Amino acid sequence: MLDLVIEARQAALSPGFNVRRILPYRLRRMLGPFIFMDHAGPVSFAPEKLPALDVLPHPHIGLSTVSYLFGGQVTHRDSLGVEQIIRPGEVNWMTAGSGIAHSERFEDPAALAGGALEMIQTWVALPEQDEESAPAFTNYQPHELPVFTEPGVWMRLIAGDAFGLRNEVRTHSPLFYLHVVLQPGARFGLPRGYPERGAYVAKGLVEVNGRAYGPGQLLVFTPGIDPVLVAREASTLLLLGGEPLGERFIWWNFVSSRRERIEQAKADWQAGRIALPPNDNAEFVPLPQDKSRPAGGGSPPPQALS
Repeated sequence: MLDLVIEARQAALSPGFNVRRILPYRLRRMLGPFIFMDHAGPVSFAPEKLPALDVLPHPHIGLSTVSYLFGGQVTHRDSLGVEQIIRPGEVNWMTAGSGIAHSERFEDPAALAGGALEMIQTWVALPEQDEESAPAFTNYQPHELPVFTEPGVWMRLIAGDAFGLRNEVRTHSPLFYLHVVLQPGARFGLPRGYPERGAYVAKGLVEVNGRAYGPGQLLVFTPGIDPVLVAREASTLLLLGGEPLGERFIWWNFVSSRRERIEQAKADWQAGRIALPPNDNAEFVPLPQDKSRPAGGGSPPPQALS
């Protein structure tokens, strides 16, 4: 029933801001088109320390970033000139395509309104025909995202198609992404019709086939099996998956089906050919230095994901 249980690892999103990294994982690089997943927070910072959370302008190609908040707020700025305050319950879908740079800033003390900042960020790889599409950003408000309730269950469709629910969030391949809240004793299944499916436990404790799983664990399920998740306590889950896209290469923030495209993106960022956000261009994240250069110079090839 379970192919794999992925334990989140600690990673630094920016100096002073650690996150739980779920994907990619060495034994499971992708889940459907989802190629990256971070869980940031919950964290509480004094207002004067908010700049320590900032993620400076940095580039992406070949993917869509999806930001979804449980608490707090963050200001997004990108190369297109978009400036958007992201709040809980909204879906913020940025398609990098041929190349975009963006920043995530925590400038307003209201960022920690309610006591804590907590955010899930995923990357969705693009199909080959869309990898060089024009960059785009769209903010979707909570009222645009269908919600389903029944006793003990609350569910919001973040993106895709699941349980007969659909919304207007523009995706590029078949997928599902759900925010689910279960009360103690509630039972819940997974959407059918997708070959790759998983459930990330953000809070609480759920039981599958008699065994309990808790925060920071991504449960990857066997294709064709219809598991039942039972909440042992109040629990918050992210359900995600979809159709696989095939092999992808990843290096830093770049994703592509072509190894040489990653090398081009490195050169483009280093040469300033990927524009910075016009309203946040005083600083940026430099191209990382490869610490594992092979003898004779050059850089190691990008890592393949499949």
